[in-house]
Amino acid sequence: MPALSVHNLSKSFAEHMLFENVSFDIEKGDKVGFIGANGVGKTTLFRIINGELTPDDGGVFTSSETSVGYMQQHACTHPERSVYDELLSGFQHLIDMETEIDAINILVGNNPTRDNIEKQTALIERFESLGGLTYKSRTRSALIGFGFEEKSFSMPTGKLSGGQRSKLSLLKLLLSRSNFLLLDEPTNHLDIASVGWLESFIRDFKGSMLIISHDRYFLDSVTNKTIELEHNKIMTYKGNYSVFMEKKRAYTESLRNKYENDLKEIKRIEGIVEQQKRWGRERNFITAASKQKEADRIKAQLIAPESELDSIHMRFEIKRESGTDVIIASNLSKSFGEKKLFSGVDMHIRKGERVFIIGDNGCGKTTLFNMLMGNEACDSGFVDYGAQVDIGYFDQMQNNLDLSKTALDEVWDAFPQLTETKVRTCLGSFLFKGDEVFKPLSKMSGGERARVSLLKLMLDGSNLLLLDEPTNHLDSASREQLENTLADYEGTMLIISHDRYFINKLATRILHLGKNGFTQYLGNYDYYLEKSSQPQLERVERAEKEPKVNDYQLEKQQRARERKRQNDLKKTEALIERLDSEIEELNRLLQSDEVTADYERLLELTNELDCKQLELENAYETWEELSE
Repeated sequence: MPALSVHNLSKSFAEHMLFENVSFDIEKGDKVGFIGANGVGKTTLFRIINGELTPDDGGVFTSSETSVGYMQQHACTHPERSVYDELLSGFQHLIDMETEIDAINILVGNNPTRDNIEKQTALIERFESLGGLTYKSRTRSALIGFGFEEKSFSMPTGKLSGGQRSKLSLLKLLLSRSNFLLLDEPTNHLDIASVGWLESFIRDFKGSMLIISHDRYFLDSVTNKTIELEHNKIMTYKGNYSVFMEKKRAYTESLRNKYENDLKEIKRIEGIVEQQKRWGRERNFITAASKQKEADRIKAQLIAPESELDSIHMRFEIKRESGTDVIIASNLSKSFGEKKLFSGVDMHIRKGERVFIIGDNGCGKTTLFNMLMGNEACDSGFVDYGAQVDIGYFDQMQNNLDLSKTALDEVWDAFPQLTETKVRTCLGSFLFKGDEVFKPLSKMSGGERARVSLLKLMLDGSNLLLLDEPTNHLDSASREQLENTLADYEGTMLIISHDRYFINKLATRILHLGKNGFTQYLGNYDYYLEKSSQPQLERVERAEKEPKVNDYQLEKQQRARERKRQNDLKKTEALIERLDSEIEELNRLLQSDEVTADYERLLELTNELDCKQLELENAYETWEELSE
């Protein structure tokens, strides 16, 4: 039996249907990525699985061995409890067992009967089997692995930042006895080092996981199956996020091609029907009726492709070009009281570069941006901008938005020279439709506010973009659209990000911020990972001497090559005949009703047909080369 089964699950709120007839199984050990646009119902489905909500129809079933744990969005409900004690509370069952062991030890000391000794032995063995000897050391190790310093173990959780509380909540769940984990955006607020620790933990975790995440690099690293919730229904694919995207594109393309080909075939057959009717003889009417049945059969099994979800449409254009030197910073340093953030920061950003700043949470990346913007004083050093540099700033905290305003007023007040029609058109391209433009920012989600900030940034026409975590709160489709837009941007970019997929796609240079300044890596994230985690090895090239051959050997080799050519030619001709036959059979199967109704089988056969046709083209090229 699967670790968890979902059967025909449906849920709606008022008139809004979130999902309908959703079914899927998750086997023991599966690490499943659960993806979909913001607002489609992913978290609602999690809450149904966890028993917090009741579905309209269907049910959730778990095996007798499955224990479900859900990462709570609001952690640390005891603000007076220390960080260490908060995490240790996840092992309350072991703490209680220790109390029992202490009590029975006293009992055995006072009354060492056989019955008491057997109870003591059984309790100690159970305590050890549940990890009782290591749970405290695992707690300390997990805290350190997630970036908590030992001096912070005694800090009350009420004094932690939101990101630190999220870390603690995640750690508490990961160290619990649950063997089926529901993780809702587990990488939010985590720096790259902490995400790396989390990935290692998930890969080593023996149980199952269902993970909501927009972190595509993370999903590629840890998942073996992907479920997408789109158009109120579920699509399941084996493989991680990148594999899923390839399969989805192939399936969508094959479905679209089949739909178009079926329409052409219907049109062709109905043309024959009309022609036969015009001829007006009895046998023509019989033929027309037969052909019409054939057309009706194709119409009955016609499957129209789903329309694509709306996505952001944006284009960042610069109003004027900057000089070659964009930012020159020298010997920047910053401390708050006795806490030193960084010193010795030097930076030279040139026109057209896409530079990413990475580093642990709290190392001072956002503070550095505030210094570049003039909002924070430097303890030492200076910042100079080149000629004609126009700065556009994306604030991850969205402090540049007036939450009392509507989306329309926020944008229009910033750009009063635009007409209302133009502003509403721009908001529409950022997915604010109809009356949504009058929605107050205070009632918007983080993703909606991020879209308003990006729209203002786009309209500004700056030639230097300072972007602080621009992909936070955006779903995967919006992130990809932003990536494609920034790839075409003609200005200069300096970006803070923990989104490794985003960094990989855009970075020309990475700067890792530490206490003593930047360490530079001239490449994307994969290059940074390679160079920062492995010592660079020297490569020694050795030239091989070519063996001398005489005329007899040359003639012998030439005869052998000719025999091989003739043999390869015969094999290629046989291959072409076999491929022709297989392609003909695949085309026949693709027209059958059974295959048309099974999208997995349709995708499989379409992919196989593409491979066979490519193989046939290669075979013909090989045959021509051998013939020549």
